[in-house]
Amino acid sequence: MTGSITLADRRRHALALLDDMIHRRFPSRIAVSSSFGTEAAVLLDLVAAIDRRVPILFLDTGLLPPETLAYRDHLVALLGLGNVRRLGPDPADLANQDPLDRLHQDDPERCCDLRKVRPLDRVLGEFKAWITGRKRHHGGERGDLAEIEFSDGRTKINPLADWPETAIAQAFAARDLPPHPLLACGYRSIGCGPCSQPTEPGEPVRAGRWRGRAKTECGIHRPAQTLSLPLPA
Repeated sequence: MTGSITLADRRRHALALLDDMIHRRFPSRIAVSSSFGTEAAVLLDLVAAIDRRVPILFLDTGLLPPETLAYRDHLVALLGLGNVRRLGPDPADLANQDPLDRLHQDDPERCCDLRKVRPLDRVLGEFKAWITGRKRHHGGERGDLAEIEFSDGRTKINPLADWPETAIAQAFAARDLPPHPLLACGYRSIGCGPCSQPTEPGEPVRAGRWRGRAKTECGIHRPAQTLSLPLPA
């Protein structure tokens, strides 16, 4: 979507895309991944308007801030989400590979693989398509994000790919969506507690993630091929 686009335009397009993917292209074979982070409510609100029974995959790493867990519960009740699936690391893997909960300090790549990548991979095999809340305004590897991709044998849909941060804020206000409790503390992007920090004015939205390290992604989003599909107007 280009040119002068209103929030109503963005919502109309996203809803049509979600309806097409959930009910026509991939009925019963599609899921949504959500971190229940600072921007998550916008996508979840759109999904709830289409089908509250769609599986919502939530990665509970064991290191999330308590505010995120409380926010998840609040949004689930508010939006009437009826199929939230909690995914977590294998207890045996944790005991063997991170018995002291220090892996996030010593080797964050392995920590993300243990607590995020493997738990999600175990479940994604059930689905042919996957809806995410990634956006180009996140920057980094997401700067040229396509609306529809193909990765690891499944279609990946990013309905908010071209939504700027201002449109996200407008959607929160227009839909009266509650903010994540840590947003007021300067956290514009939130993952695990030990690896998330507030951002300073003028910094990119994800600058507080893994601050001081070259790492910018957890690893669940792998290289993908852009797909061109005939979509609803």
